[in-house]
Amino acid sequence: MDLCVKTTRKSPSSFRSARHCPHNLDKLVTPRGLRLLHNEREELERERTEVQTTDEVARRRELAEINGKVTLLEERIASARIVEPGSKPNKEVRFGATVTFVILDGKQKGVERTFTLVGVDEANVAEGRIAYFAPIAQALLGKKKGQKATFRLGPEVQRLEVKNIV
Repeated sequence: MDLCVKTTRKSPSSFRSARHCPHNLDKLVTPRGLRLLHNEREELERERTEVQTTDEVARRRELAEINGKVTLLEERIASARIVEPGSKPNKEVRFGATVTFVILDGKQKGVERTFTLVGVDEANVAEGRIAYFAPIAQALLGKKKGQKATFRLGPEVQRLEVKNIV
């Protein structure tokens, strides 16, 4: 459900900031998302100090890759717009809100889901966090409790009803 594609890496760092996102949509972060970015930068800096390749060409290549990622991550941190969850009443679905909805038709009719709308840096569907510009999130944005939304999931048009917003 996330529009961004994660860049693959061989190292343990996930480097979430290297995801490719629609222009200007990756700037919103929650405080948690910003902490994740800072933690990732620290991990990359640690990796940089632990490069142990004896082949100088390979060492330089690995350091250049890490340095490039640190630079991109620092730019991401500098451009981040922090949005405090709960800073506004939860009368409607918005960035940082946790929304519970029920699927009204299709193969998943009656299934209830709960997601928190977050920035790309902390989106993880398995953990119940989706990027606020994912199609399902876009369909739900601005909706109030009891309102319905539609979005396309492959060839199907799904209808949803908002049950709760926190």
